[in-house]
Amino acid sequence: MSVPRSELLRNHDLRAAFEFVGAMVDALDEPDGFAQRGVQALPHLVPSELTTLSICDLSNGRRKVTGVSAGAIGAQERAAFDRHFREHPLVRYHADEHGTHAHRISDSIAPARFRETALYNDYYRRVGVDHAVALPVYVDNRWLVSFVLNRQGCDFSDRELALLDQVRTTVAKLFRRTRLLELAHDAHDGRRVEPPALAPGLPLSEREREVLRWVAAGKTDRDVADILAISHRTVHKHLQRVYAKLGVETRTAAVMRALAPH
Repeated sequence: MSVPRSELLRNHDLRAAFEFVGAMVDALDEPDGFAQRGVQALPHLVPSELTTLSICDLSNGRRKVTGVSAGAIGAQERAAFDRHFREHPLVRYHADEHGTHAHRISDSIAPARFRETALYNDYYRRVGVDHAVALPVYVDNRWLVSFVLNRQGCDFSDRELALLDQVRTTVAKLFRRTRLLELAHDAHDGRRVEPPALAPGLPLSEREREVLRWVAAGKTDRDVADILAISHRTVHKHLQRVYAKLGVETRTAAVMRALAPH
């Protein structure tokens, strides 16, 4: 009978996980801090020769890699990955099979068999690694966002997967506090959507202004909930208070009122 992964962890593992989460929290206020700190700190938690934050667009089978140094993955390698996007074991597990835990390629396919695949020979052989594990931080019908750790020669152990799962839930929550999700939602048409400034002097709280700014940018309630890492119901409640304070009854009227000069 196999031992649950969580039971493989010791006190020093838990301390390391706690320190990693603390480093991620500290980085949230830095530009691109979530991605940069993640790819820098994760290898100290679980050794990795190449660590990336991967934002996969499931609608078109393309991936954006962020947080890595320029040239770490070349244009030819990126194109090779995209050619085999649909057959990638980690994409299939987290996007198609709705897996929620850290997952190794070897959990889906035996290493010897994997080395016979076009994905391995066209991409992984090029970048010089043969083992990978993905830590999912966000997935919906369109997007799969994961930290991906890669290394050569030695596969990732059950204890290392347990360490990644130990921080998974918190890191996923931290991701929802970044602008990366909002940028991902607009990446398909090349736009970086910025919420417009509201007129000064509005009788709104800071959070109400924030919600209304994203509504003014054309976001749905669910988009705003994702961007601000709050519930859809909370967005609705904020908007109801906005309507009452501005003396309007609809989101369109609230936006027109808030953007009008005072």
